[in-house]
Amino acid sequence: MSRPKRPWSAGWSRTRSPCWTSWPARTWTKRKIKTLTQRLSHLDYKIALIRINQILRGWANYFKHAVAKHTLQRLHTFVWWRVIRWVMHRHRMTWRAIQRWLRTPQGRWKPIELGGIRLFDLGRVSITRYRYRGNAIPSPWPEALIGPTSTA
Repeated sequence: MSRPKRPWSAGWSRTRSPCWTSWPARTWTKRKIKTLTQRLSHLDYKIALIRINQILRGWANYFKHAVAKHTLQRLHTFVWWRVIRWVMHRHRMTWRAIQRWLRTPQGRWKPIELGGIRLFDLGRVSITRYRYRGNAIPSPWPEALIGPTSTA
């Protein structure tokens, strides 16, 4: 499966080519989540959510400078559904029971919280690209050479 390629246009240069998340990285992350939320898993919710959050935070931190907003949101949706199905299977809950558990009286969805641990929301990770750093970039030249020098 190849990544989408953006055509070069005004404002894009070869030095600023966009980078995407790789297919193997997404696959391995999904595989790790699946092993933690297997239907026959007797892992405690607290331990499982701590490990899932560690995986998601690391993934988000690594890819927060890539073109990954849509990918992060899709991965969050995947993880949300895996955890919901896991809880439904372990407690023999119906979809209506899940809605009563995770919806506010106004109809909004609450974040999943099991054993006092809240599931990390990948969709809220801010993507920062091409951040202007200005004078924060250290000069490779010594301080003495920055000023005008006389060549006479």
